[in-house]
Amino acid sequence: MDTWDIGNLAYLGLLGAVLVFWLFVQNREALGKKLQHLAGWVLIFIGVIAAVGLWDDIRREVLPGRAAAVSAGRIEVPRAPDGHYYLTMMVNDAPVNFMVDTGASGVVLSAKDARRAGIDLQNLAYSGRASTANGQVRTAPVKIARISLGPVEDRDIRGWVNEGEMDKSLLGMSYLERWGKIEIGGGDLVLQR
Repeated sequence: MDTWDIGNLAYLGLLGAVLVFWLFVQNREALGKKLQHLAGWVLIFIGVIAAVGLWDDIRREVLPGRAAAVSAGRIEVPRAPDGHYYLTMMVNDAPVNFMVDTGASGVVLSAKDARRAGIDLQNLAYSGRASTANGQVRTAPVKIARISLGPVEDRDIRGWVNEGEMDKSLLGMSYLERWGKIEIGGGDLVLQR
């Protein structure tokens, strides 16, 4: 807070104190009733401030984002409130939530998602390395038999299983470059074949 803000706050505080003092002097005989009204308005004010502060969380619960629109050869993915694009795709008949990541070179599965997709984690050779925001992690190359999103299906996709902790699997460039056109605009990611 700079000195200008402190001055404004002091002025508003003094003005508020004068108004409250005037209200009590003018209505001495009904002071109890006025205190009840004042308490009600204070609670309403606090409620409005709380609603404004929590609006993003409330909006996500009350008005969930629209799902990806899938048609033959075209997928429209809405931007999530955090600014990323997410897709739920079938990987070997198991649903996997992916974050679209143009900075990832390939399809990177978390250990949990790889297990759900039927990949045997015990027999993987973690021979690769990947640089992430959290540092270097070991990766194991895998061949994904099938990835599908609605009517669009791809087979024999090369991917990696990340040995480190990941919240979501990553849908990287080795999959995205299979699409003829990729656009980002108007809050949507559009993939076209």
